[in-house]
Amino acid sequence: MIIPIRCFSCGKPIAQLWEEYKKRTSGGENSKKILDELGLERYCCRAMFLGHTDLIKLVAKFKKA
Repeated sequence: MIIPIRCFSCGKPIAQLWEEYKKRTSGGENSKKILDELGLERYCCRAMFLGHTDLIKLVAKFKKA
């Protein structure tokens, strides 16, 4: 759904980097280069970004009235 505020494993704050990452990957840049420039060096933090799927629009369709 929404990117977690902190990495589940190490606790580093990562949510503020998500918009920049999403914008740059949609522009066609290499994910490795972007993650390096954003300062995400640990495997756990990188996995949070690479494995995340943005489902907020899909879930919003099923909101209870």
